[in-house]
Amino acid sequence: MDLLRRTLTTRGASFLGCGTVLVAAGVLLGQHDVTRIGVLLLALTAGSLVLVRRHGLRLEVTRSVEPGRVAIDQRSVVTLRVRNLEPSPTPVLMAEEGIDYALGDRPRFVIASMRGGTTQEVQYSVRSHTRGVHHLGPLRVRVRDPFGLTLRTAAVSGHAEVVVLPRVLPLTAGRSLGRGIGSEGSIPHMVALHGEDDQTIREYRDGDDLRRIHWPATARTGELMVRQEDRPAKRRAVVLVDSRTAGHGGSGRSGSLEWAVTLAASVLVHLVDGAHAVHLLTADPGDDTGVRHDDTVDGGLDALARVGLGTDDGTRAVLHAASGLTGQGGLVVYVGGPLSDDDAHTLAALRQPGSTGVALVVDPTRFGRTAGGERPTEGGAAATVATLQGSGWLASAADAGTGPAEAWSGAVSTTLAGAR
Repeated sequence: MDLLRRTLTTRGASFLGCGTVLVAAGVLLGQHDVTRIGVLLLALTAGSLVLVRRHGLRLEVTRSVEPGRVAIDQRSVVTLRVRNLEPSPTPVLMAEEGIDYALGDRPRFVIASMRGGTTQEVQYSVRSHTRGVHHLGPLRVRVRDPFGLTLRTAAVSGHAEVVVLPRVLPLTAGRSLGRGIGSEGSIPHMVALHGEDDQTIREYRDGDDLRRIHWPATARTGELMVRQEDRPAKRRAVVLVDSRTAGHGGSGRSGSLEWAVTLAASVLVHLVDGAHAVHLLTADPGDDTGVRHDDTVDGGLDALARVGLGTDDGTRAVLHAASGLTGQGGLVVYVGGPLSDDDAHTLAALRQPGSTGVALVVDPTRFGRTAGGERPTEGGAAATVATLQGSGWLASAADAGTGPAEAWSGAVSTTLAGAR
């Protein structure tokens, strides 16, 4: 009975019911023609059941997404390859691709009959107005008999994802923050992380320019030594992103978390363009340390695309991890919500003497209620800003009416004014 309930359509159930009633009535009343009609309806229903159940529907689905990482509102083309694993041909399949709501309507298409072992390709495009990691799959297929009496559905496993990167806005240069090359807080040992090629003098290798032989070192070691061109040290910049549920207000694209992510992405690209060696720290519950650390633009933007609301422990882990990166100076940037007094002092201590700390603290009360439905505490952002400013930080509070680029410009202007 459960199989019938799952397979029969409303029309099929009506045929089955009518056929049963007609057969019973014809037998009881002795009306053979009525009985024959009932038998015909039952036979038609049974035949339809056999027709849709005789195919195993063993399918294999693979997906390729091009490009797999896109900007907001940019389209990705998904190529769906469906392979028939059965030796017998498949029926004509009606297919619907499962995709996240943010990517738009679910694509629907018809897959023609495929012989055993053959593959058919289908393409569709997706586009998202919001950043994030959006999932594709599974593929749901349906088989319907010609009379519309039965319908069989199956979900074919297999998933893919589209990474929609956060929006990046142009930011004000801010001369007082310093260029990354040759500015305060340069870290020579960062160059050495690239390997032996970054040493000033090294052993001669086949193909080296003979004009670069360093004769004093050669005489001292007895081996041919060559000069290695020095690479300019880059100033370190550490960008911290706070994603606590309690620190943000609003939801969706108008929420403070999206505001903070957009600003963090813009700051990341802006500082890399300014020749800084940027380290982005975000909370990551899936990591053993609870922190994701990225030092490339692509990795950082990918991390920001995956940022979601989390717990206070995640932000505390980020602050703890940052202490190991800021010990030798450099620029520190904090983007997030108001912190508790203890956490605010922990953040303030990350700025080393002679270095610059910039904090853009969102005021969640200006964005709406938190994800838990509670209104954030009034005055939290002002208290965090006051604590950081008292420790020499360039800190300001931002609300929903302040754009990310405008907030950064205000912080840079504060820096310039302070420098004068």
